[in-house]
Amino acid sequence: MRMRFLFAALTLALAAGSCSREPRTELFNGRDLAGWVCVTDPEGVGDARDAFSVQNGNIRIAGSPFGYMRTEETYDDYRLHVEWRWIGEATNSGIFQRVQAGDRLWPEAVECQLQAGRAGDLLGLGGAKIAGAESNGRVFIKPRSGGECERPAGEWNCAEIVCVGDHIAVCVNGVLQNECTGSVRSGYIALQSEGGPVEFRNIWLTRLRRGI
Repeated sequence: MRMRFLFAALTLALAAGSCSREPRTELFNGRDLAGWVCVTDPEGVGDARDAFSVQNGNIRIAGSPFGYMRTEETYDDYRLHVEWRWIGEATNSGIFQRVQAGDRLWPEAVECQLQAGRAGDLLGLGGAKIAGAESNGRVFIKPRSGGECERPAGEWNCAEIVCVGDHIAVCVNGVLQNECTGSVRSGYIALQSEGGPVEFRNIWLTRLRRGI
């Protein structure tokens, strides 16, 4: 209930004007990877040149070698829209928020998990801390709470992620799944290569400006 109240409060704040929305910013032009930087494991299995590509107007990520593609620009307060689908078996990927500089293979960031059956979990990577999460010795994990809402492999899913200050809230296919407060307030946005082939499309955000 508290999670739903916090997300509703964010939405009401936007509607009331305490936060205002800028025009939509398209992060993917549907043709090439302009505006993105690719980071891969130099010792990983697979050809890094084939890890990230554009096919039929969609970004295709191979899943190996491990890594991610991040935006060239950093962002602070925004609402992010991303659609994804699995090619073949539903496996693992993620959307990173607040990615810190350095282009490490496992950067300091907050991940919205897209792993099949766990879409909407929040993970603190690379030392990033998130409130209410438990450590497994490698990352901090805050499980989703909205239940199963993912679509079968081959069908498009939608993630909506709102970041305001240290607060992050996640909806998957219209279902509020998670929220957290974290230790980082701005950074790059990234799409992960981990596990298997996945496609992304309709990647855009609206910047949010907090009123005084």
